[in-house]
Amino acid sequence: MTDWKKRTKAVHAGVRRSQYNEVSEAIFLTQGFVYDTAEDAEARFIQAGPDEFIYARYGNPTTSMFEQRMAVLEGTEDAFATASGMAAVSGALTSMLRAGDHVVSSRALFGSCLYILEEVLRRYGVEVTFVDGCDLDQWRAAVRPGTKAVFFETVSNPTLEVIDIAGVAEIAHAAGAVVIADNVFATPVFSRAAELGADVVVYSTTKHVDGQGRALGGIVLGTKQFVRKTLEPYMKHTGGAMSPFTSWIMLKGLETMDLRVRAQAATALALAKALEGHPQLARVIYPGLESHPQHAVAMAQTGSGGTVLSFDVGSREAAFAFLNALEIAVISNNLGDAKTIATHPASTTHQRLPDEQKAKLGITPGLIRFSCGIEDTDDLIADVMGALDAAQASRSARDAAE
Repeated sequence: MTDWKKRTKAVHAGVRRSQYNEVSEAIFLTQGFVYDTAEDAEARFIQAGPDEFIYARYGNPTTSMFEQRMAVLEGTEDAFATASGMAAVSGALTSMLRAGDHVVSSRALFGSCLYILEEVLRRYGVEVTFVDGCDLDQWRAAVRPGTKAVFFETVSNPTLEVIDIAGVAEIAHAAGAVVIADNVFATPVFSRAAELGADVVVYSTTKHVDGQGRALGGIVLGTKQFVRKTLEPYMKHTGGAMSPFTSWIMLKGLETMDLRVRAQAATALALAKALEGHPQLARVIYPGLESHPQHAVAMAQTGSGGTVLSFDVGSREAAFAFLNALEIAVISNNLGDAKTIATHPASTTHQRLPDEQKAKLGITPGLIRFSCGIEDTDDLIADVMGALDAAQASRSARDAAE
């Protein structure tokens, strides 16, 4: 299996067949398990074997298949599947931290990730220092002896800043800190996060793994020591485990993930190129464009610009007019879906942030996050261009009325 390519691993790794030798993975839709004797029950609670289960909150055969498959894909020793992406982020951080610990994080993060770091961890006595994630000098200045962990999105949401994983990992490891990387935008298809020095890799599997708008899910990947000795006790007692049915959905999603993600990334690059220099746009942000400040880092780390681009139409009014004129892309707040999704971060995913913080992060009133789906590329480009024309017409009509 170690010689297989990622697409093959995504279909076959971790398969656990029942006595019926089914082709499609079985759904073990049970919350508990039966023991032959009281002695067997006692023995399993003392030390469950590799193919033994106690309770679905602790583990389940279907979920175990998904965990094993994801670990093989990511190149880590183990994994723990969670109820959502945020359960994965909060579990990875909270399971290893306690009052008095110090964490350094990039400041450009998804709104809920910011909430965990700014509100939850600080509430319980964890010191958190935020830095410009793209500036290695700021990481060097912030990380100190005794820093327990560093956290960052490998590609930030929604402004698509690309973090130098190897550079940050070298700084963190020199201080003995654990590197925790939220890798959603890089996707498991293009990821090299573990290889580049991330100790713990986190995904919202809601995105590209399911990628079809069906279920919430998350996963934390890392060493067996971290996953089973640090993370698992916390997750199984706080109830953040993935359900067996969701695990089955994720397994089915993995079978087509590589095909979907590569098609989505190709569309995103084509759209970004078509939009770059457009007179109605203040900026186009896509790591696959040479104009992106971290283009070289992105290409070295993943070889792809990913499935998401962002662009600025200039104002909130223009953004709303653009969104309302789209015919193919849908307005929602998810990403990594088979359907193209357009999002206005300033009024949705990052709405709670003060205007000053939004401005600092580059989340302007006119910013659109555009997650490319698997529709025809030419149709999507035409849809975006048509919506831009409609937004311009709306702006001109408003100016004339004034």
